[in-house]
Amino acid sequence: MAKKDKFTAVGARVGAALGKANKEAHRRAKKVSAASKVAKEELHDISKQVEALKKQLEKTAKRLKSALT
Repeated sequence: MAKKDKFTAVGARVGAALGKANKEAHRRAKKVSAASKVAKEELHDISKQVEALKKQLEKTAKRLKSALT
């Protein structure tokens, strides 16, 4: 009977450790997911700014070209 009790105790410890690891993994996954959403939004904003600067550069180049001719 003593062996069975030891197996049960070890099994409980292993199960608890797996539960804690799983809980921590889910918690970190949520943080990573939230961070990736923020990064995606920031990247979208930056791409909009780049497009605006590109249009401005094209207008400036056009004006400069017409001024030089």
